[in-house]
Amino acid sequence: MACALEPEPLAEDSGDERPKWDNKLQYLLSCIGFAVGLGNIWRFPYLCQTYGGGAFLIPYFIALVFEGIPLFHIELGIGQRLRRGSVKVWQIISPYLGGVGLGCFTMSFLVSLYYNSILMWVLWYFLNSFQHPLPWSTCPLDLNRTGFVEECQGSSAVSYFWYRQTLNITADINNSGAVQWRLLVCLATCWVIVYLCVIRGIESTGKVIYFTALFPYLVLTVFLIRGFTLPGATEGLIYLFTPKTQILRNPRVWLDAATQIFFSLSLAFGGHISFASYNPPRNNCKKDAVIIAVVNSMTSLYASIAIFSVLGFKATNDYGHCLDRNIHSLINAFDLPDQSVSRDDYLAVLEHLNATHPARVAQLHLRSCHLEDFLDKSASGTGLAFIVFTEAIIHMPGAPVWAVLFFGMLFSLGLSTMFGNIEGVITPLLDLGVLPRSVPKEVLTGVTCLICFLLALCFTMQTGNYWLEVFDNYAISLNLIVFAFFEVVGVVYVYGMKRFCDDVEWMTGRRPSLYWQVTWKLVSPLLLLSIFVAYIILLAQKSPSYRAWNPLYEHFPARQEKLYPGWVQVICMLLFFLPSLWVPAVALAQLLAQRRGQKQQLVRPQLQDGHAC
Repeated sequence: MACALEPEPLAEDSGDERPKWDNKLQYLLSCIGFAVGLGNIWRFPYLCQTYGGGAFLIPYFIALVFEGIPLFHIELGIGQRLRRGSVKVWQIISPYLGGVGLGCFTMSFLVSLYYNSILMWVLWYFLNSFQHPLPWSTCPLDLNRTGFVEECQGSSAVSYFWYRQTLNITADINNSGAVQWRLLVCLATCWVIVYLCVIRGIESTGKVIYFTALFPYLVLTVFLIRGFTLPGATEGLIYLFTPKTQILRNPRVWLDAATQIFFSLSLAFGGHISFASYNPPRNNCKKDAVIIAVVNSMTSLYASIAIFSVLGFKATNDYGHCLDRNIHSLINAFDLPDQSVSRDDYLAVLEHLNATHPARVAQLHLRSCHLEDFLDKSASGTGLAFIVFTEAIIHMPGAPVWAVLFFGMLFSLGLSTMFGNIEGVITPLLDLGVLPRSVPKEVLTGVTCLICFLLALCFTMQTGNYWLEVFDNYAISLNLIVFAFFEVVGVVYVYGMKRFCDDVEWMTGRRPSLYWQVTWKLVSPLLLLSIFVAYIILLAQKSPSYRAWNPLYEHFPARQEKLYPGWVQVICMLLFFLPSLWVPAVALAQLLAQRRGQKQQLVRPQLQDGHAC
């Protein structure tokens, strides 16, 4: 094979004293830690269960092959070749694309605000896990100490601890309430921890990442082994992975699979571009992209098995309690001897009593007990972490130990993702020279973390959970799709496919195959465009709303669906559009600056001619 000639050196490469990774493992763990986050634990298992397990994996892996890995390769390749952060990379490719980098920078900044606020809640639960019994295992007594708090009795001990004792949530987003001091302390602690870890960039995060990236796998393995020994684990896994092929006809399945791959790999945030910029120029970025993407997806599957083995146990336990309540009602109503009806005999006894005393049985208002119904009670996001799974942990022997492990794992996962988010903020600021070079990097990092902490104070208020949902639903999703589209179009059609292929050949020793070139040039842009259109259609079909926790709601403990007030809808739209507006705004500013320069060049010769006369 002919030796790949080195591409023409870039003007920006001169005198580059960029930090470097200590070794390849450190870099891979950093990228894996950034990609593998809370969504792998509480989003993927929910989607997998909702869309029929085995069937959902079909669109998921199709999206991985034709969207996730190709885009990931572009980010790692262009970051490694140009050796700059997300903002500077796009300015080098074309000054008109500078808005893409600023948009990615904005996304990393916004995500850092609310992602660390999730860690604030995780830390609060982690600290409360060092108790026996766990504080969310029973309802607290009322003020008269003659019974339990009514709100807790009307819902559950787990829900009450989350909504009232943790969030102290209001029933309406208009009523902001007060700052919760305990959450404020946890938020400050989280930002101090992040600052100490990222204080010197990859030189400090590279040391911590060995623990934060590997510890979650250890905990997942422990949960997996323990889960397999719990009653009901088999039922949970069968329910999770039973394929429902008819579900593939639903377009929403394909949309959710594509977006899950997209967000799971943390594409278009700029963090991976920054990480790759610290690599040696001749590193095999193609191999890295495939390894990290596959590890990320396998982690999602691994986590699903561990999570649903435990949730299967919870469903079986709840199903048993449901049967016990009905059996108790039958024994009391028909004066049957105690212990005369077992769970196995319940259906036969009920059928006999229904045939002989149908009116009396109807008056008992027995609950409908089906294991599938309890398995159907799935949740994603904070609902899975702070309600469903915490309730499952209560029923496990040695509950505090499992709670400490679970929330320690979540904190570790979130912390390693925060490293990538902060890197997507700090690296562009350094590349742009926001502060003089005489100012230490530690100062810039400290100022950034302090600003993030102050802006995130809104999440410590009683409406903090509502605002986090606003940021999560409106600030991120659509903007990332837009930036990813401009990333692939910018590299393939502006930087140039041939030039990028030459760069990859020089870096890896092999020219990109037909698969890479077709996905970059055609498949990935079309997929992203389709996702964008589908997302817009889905958003247009539904008014902006949120689900409020309202003890006075007639269907409580179900959450009350409410429309956002006008002023909140304005904020939603600003978060929705402003980051993406960087792209046309910078392009327009660059065009006007270029035309102004051309006019000045035309005026200058005329002035010179006038002086000559």
